[in-house]
Amino acid sequence: MQRRQFHRRLLSALAALGLSSGSLLGKPLAASRKRLLPKALKAGDVVGLITPASYISDDALQRAVINLESLGLRVQMGAHIRAQRGFVAGADAERLSDLHAMFADPGVAAVWCARGGYGCSRLLPAIDYPLIRRNPKVLIGYSDITALLQAIYRQTGLVGFHGPVGASQFSDYTRAQCSAVIMEGRAPYEIPLAAGNQLPENSAYQGFVIQGGQAEGILAGGNLSLLAALAGTPYDLEPEGKLLFVEEIGEKPYRIDRMLTQLRQTWPLQAVEGIALGIFGDCQPKEGELSLSLAETLQDRLGDLGRPAAYGLSFGHIEHQCTLPVGIRARFDAERFSLTLLEPAVITG
Repeated sequence: MQRRQFHRRLLSALAALGLSSGSLLGKPLAASRKRLLPKALKAGDVVGLITPASYISDDALQRAVINLESLGLRVQMGAHIRAQRGFVAGADAERLSDLHAMFADPGVAAVWCARGGYGCSRLLPAIDYPLIRRNPKVLIGYSDITALLQAIYRQTGLVGFHGPVGASQFSDYTRAQCSAVIMEGRAPYEIPLAAGNQLPENSAYQGFVIQGGQAEGILAGGNLSLLAALAGTPYDLEPEGKLLFVEEIGEKPYRIDRMLTQLRQTWPLQAVEGIALGIFGDCQPKEGELSLSLAETLQDRLGDLGRPAAYGLSFGHIEHQCTLPVGIRARFDAERFSLTLLEPAVITG
């Protein structure tokens, strides 16, 4: 019997018993994969501020509140936002409780992560995905928040947003791009490169083309370390038809090589339509180290895939960053370093 036929018959049999293959195998089964758009934010909306990963300092928390209020939003803090347990913002149950509470609260219009760090991947098996699907809202953050964005999209179909955490430096560019995507829902919309990211004295900000060409697909991706950590789990990114975007910080070239090699062998990486790379800060080897440069490493691991790919777009651990929806069709032009959103990521009106 062919594998697909067997799988369909297995699902039918389990459904008759009120079970799922996910419960049988000890893994969560993805909910309906129909894409789900959240409502656009507007001035005066209440946003829930949470710390699902690392602990946030008082100064950073104050900056987060000021940043969100600068968008005309009102802030409601998670009940455990001041909790701390070692390097994370409280016990898993506390951070999970705040995530669930914000999605369940009808008075909260969005869930905004105050910072990244580490800890989100610990929460994934215990997230109440049906709760989130019943209460679709804007979820935004980057870095470690990649784990939440990817898992929730994979399990519920909810479009999330790889954008500034609350404590980010909200430059005029960052604020304008965030507003264009999650408040105005612009589409089609070509995301401009941030002029403030053009730093000739810093090689990390110098863009280069790895493979020319154009591609269209569904935006998916985030932080490279998190994408590699999710590989092979029930929350992994499915590469077919995806327009991959990737950023990283503080990883030496051999580690970048290792993670990209893992994705080449797990997904496989060549199944994506194109690869848009943001800024990889502090990822160059030290002077005198036996190492390829970052550019050489990326060319080595991505240049033979036959997919449009370019480095230097305006996202990552940088001051001037755009907001990228996870789950929206977009067009990528590697030679122009441009990403164009082809459809709105939020429901307006």
